[in-house]
Amino acid sequence: MVVMDQFTRRIIGFAVTAGDVDGPALCRMFNEIISQKTLPKRMSMDNDPLFRYHRWKANLRILDIEPINSVSYVPVSHPFVERLIGTVRREYLDCTLFWNSTDLKRKLTEFQNYYNQHRSHSSLRGATPSVKAGNLSKARLNITSYGWASHCRGIFCLPVAV
Repeated sequence: MVVMDQFTRRIIGFAVTAGDVDGPALCRMFNEIISQKTLPKRMSMDNDPLFRYHRWKANLRILDIEPINSVSYVPVSHPFVERLIGTVRREYLDCTLFWNSTDLKRKLTEFQNYYNQHRSHSSLRGATPSVKAGNLSKARLNITSYGWASHCRGIFCLPVAV
């Protein structure tokens, strides 16, 4: 499961479970992601049957989160999260091995850090999601002296000021 802030394009968190996902596992994963964070007022989700599970609806009611369902069979109604899922799959998971759910969770957390703090986004005019959220200031790179910073165990390398 992935939770994303659509305004800033910031990944709020990933949650992983071994085996099949059912209603209680869905609630546990969502609560794991949002623990220690500010609760959203609204949450957009697709029409997966898991989101109709009574425990999930009760969880959102208790947390006072208004559910907004997308149009059925129309992936463009969630363009940012669909793009994020594709990016995670293409740029990271296709070239990463993981051994169990704990290892996958650790590696997805590394990707979340890279994605939020270091990866620039053209839809944000070259800023990172953390800059858009106001958590970091935009730094300029001196083109005459720079080095390379490795992220996600060497999969991504970006220039940094030296």
